[in-house]
Amino acid sequence: MVDFLVPPHAPTVLEVAGGGLFAVRRVFCVGRNYAAHAREMGGDPNREPPFFFTKPADAVSSQATIPYPPETKDVHHEGELVVALKSGGARIAAKDALDHVFGYAAGVDLTRRDLQAALRKEGRPWDMAKGFDLAGPTGVIHAAAQIGHPAKGAITLSVDGVEKQKGDLADMVWSIPEIIESLSRYVVLAAGDLIFTGTPEGVGPLARGNKVEVRVAGVGAHAFQIV
Repeated sequence: MVDFLVPPHAPTVLEVAGGGLFAVRRVFCVGRNYAAHAREMGGDPNREPPFFFTKPADAVSSQATIPYPPETKDVHHEGELVVALKSGGARIAAKDALDHVFGYAAGVDLTRRDLQAALRKEGRPWDMAKGFDLAGPTGVIHAAAQIGHPAKGAITLSVDGVEKQKGDLADMVWSIPEIIESLSRYVVLAAGDLIFTGTPEGVGPLARGNKVEVRVAGVGAHAFQIV
């Protein structure tokens, strides 16, 4: 029996529709994967290959309330389709990529935008802008065996009932198979990994008291409140 000097932490888990839990291993995020959002952030989607950043596994949360994070005055919402992997590997071919997908969920990439802008200007990493506590609100995972692999359909985010973001999964610059193929060139993907696939245009600030809901057609929704 192993004698832990520090107690091992409990795994981060998400509910699966129909029963069961999905243990989160790692969290990868795709930047600027919708053309209109890339342009609103000053990028050129026709010239840039996909790039990735990460969040800690315990940044993922399904709780109903999210505290407004410290050290920022400009927290932004970014509604996204989240991919949950059941297996992985290195250099996965796009044609085989969907075989590794367990299911999908609706999620939000919360961002300390003012901090991100300052870090980018200074040429420093984004970690504290993207990887803070509870920065990845995520809903119930729906198994691909039940819902299939969504490649088109509306993705929306509302704040206090007012729609702020609206796009279509078909507008992704890089498809889910292409994302998995590209990411697996850099890391060995594995069961439990999550991939946030990017956000459509309309990202914007959140304030204390705001109620946020992200919806992905054919997948589901997730709602929470900033407190």
